[in-house]
Amino acid sequence: MKPSESSLPLAFGGASISGEGGGYGFGAVSENEAETLIRHVYERGVRIFDTAPIYGFGLSEERLGKYLPKEAQIISKSGVHWHENKRVDMTNSPEVTEKMLRETLKRINREMIDVYMIHWPDPRVDIRRPLEVLKNYQDKGVIRQLGLCNTNSEDLKKALEVASIDYLQSEMSLFKTESFTGLSPEKFITMSWGTFDKGILTGRVFKGRKFDESDCRSWAPWWNNKEVMEKVERAEALAKRLEQDGVSLKHFALQFNLQFKGINLILAAAKSTKDFDEILELAQKPLSQDYIEKIFIEWSQS
Repeated sequence: MKPSESSLPLAFGGASISGEGGGYGFGAVSENEAETLIRHVYERGVRIFDTAPIYGFGLSEERLGKYLPKEAQIISKSGVHWHENKRVDMTNSPEVTEKMLRETLKRINREMIDVYMIHWPDPRVDIRRPLEVLKNYQDKGVIRQLGLCNTNSEDLKKALEVASIDYLQSEMSLFKTESFTGLSPEKFITMSWGTFDKGILTGRVFKGRKFDESDCRSWAPWWNNKEVMEKVERAEALAKRLEQDGVSLKHFALQFNLQFKGINLILAAAKSTKDFDEILELAQKPLSQDYIEKIFIEWSQS
């Protein structure tokens, strides 16, 4: 699978369609709304759909499995699983890796998955151990390509001793630009997540906003802290500056990632067809590289 097989340098972020399932998600989306959105995104030309078991405790994978044509390409991941009481655990143990892969295949209703990634580094487990499991499944034709998500140079080096790694995925936005540093991204298909930093870079997040119970931003400790509020304030300042030029914050954030050197694909998530169509429209309205650099430097130094 290569990015050129999609008509756009965009992949759809599956965390947006599973909020009511719990886990990592961003608010309730009904079954009918999810079906309509998934089919709409595919019809608009997107062919790569990214998900993970923790998105809705399997609900995102199930919905993609139900409503995506078999021609669509699915990316999923191992490493973030949960116990029966929904307590989340993160481990790259070989046993959990194999179990999660098998469960994902059942949810997406496929005998083969296009790309399978290790979701996060695990300092307790040598990454070569789960990679040996996944390489075995790749040799059997169950996994087409392998990838690492949120990785580091040490894990990547070890992983390459065991298997060919085709994809690297990591967080990248106006607030975080160093994730691929030291990973030789030119050797891989690179994919960025967090384009809008969980809504902060859309202008829809503001101090005092309340999120419903099915939105992880209502309870997650990594959200409810001073750092996030500082980001919100900085995003609001950038939005005011961009407004002088008739550019929206969302437009600028999207184009920043699309034009970032070394990034092949960006994840773009939406909860409605209207929001996704706006993303497509903004993706097709490039801002000049000089303008992006100028504004970004000004903002970074302010």
